[in-house]
Amino acid sequence: MKIVVCIKQVPDTKGGVKFNPDGTLDRAAMLAIMNPDDKAGLEAALRLKDQYGAEVTVLTMGLPKATDVLREALAMGADKGILVTDRVLGGADTWATSTTIAGAIRNLEYDLIITGRQAIDGDTAQVGPQIAEHLGIPVISYAQDIKIDGDKVIVQRQYDDRYHVLEAKMPCLITALSELNDPRYMTPGGIFDACKAEITTWGRADLKDVDDSNLGLAGSPTKIAKASDKVRKGAGEKVVPESPEEGVAYIVGKLKEKHVI
Repeated sequence: MKIVVCIKQVPDTKGGVKFNPDGTLDRAAMLAIMNPDDKAGLEAALRLKDQYGAEVTVLTMGLPKATDVLREALAMGADKGILVTDRVLGGADTWATSTTIAGAIRNLEYDLIITGRQAIDGDTAQVGPQIAEHLGIPVISYAQDIKIDGDKVIVQRQYDDRYHVLEAKMPCLITALSELNDPRYMTPGGIFDACKAEITTWGRADLKDVDDSNLGLAGSPTKIAKASDKVRKGAGEKVVPESPEEGVAYIVGKLKEKHVI
């Protein structure tokens, strides 16, 4: 079985975010980590590898420094790493990103594609399903459990306070929740091997069945009107109760007023 895991290097928001003049994130100026949902998807693929002997290829689109998350994935146990990078791909929204990634995946053999549900720098949950649409394969989103049965995947799909059990014939795409599992740590031997491993790098010329009009900032239908790193909040209402009982009564009254209780 061949599994492709799409991962993304995202800004570590604990260190603050920075924007370019056009409203896009200045990724080169920020500390970066592997997107949490993607790491859960990678762990799911590695567990399938442990169980079935699958080959796991990790793929990311981004700046050259995104090789860091690919090497992290290799140190965790992935077999191959592919970086898709090119100046013409910069500034892409979800549509242009999914178009690019699908164009790269068309170069690969795969039974299963796993992505994270969403990235913490966008929170759209659009890229995974869009990749499936571009490739013409089924998609099951919000996976909280994954099993293989012959040529099918059986997935528990999170839904409010319960879950759906869905089956799909491979090839198909699954989007994973960060709650799916607890990702493993990199091993010392894995880190050593990952540092020596060769990362495959693809550019625009390596994308299959992709039109230039759907790539990068120019090919992104989403337009950013305004971007800000902080949302200003009002001072709010300050109350100094004369006793704990008065404070409790005030809070309960406000909760009733808002129909919370």
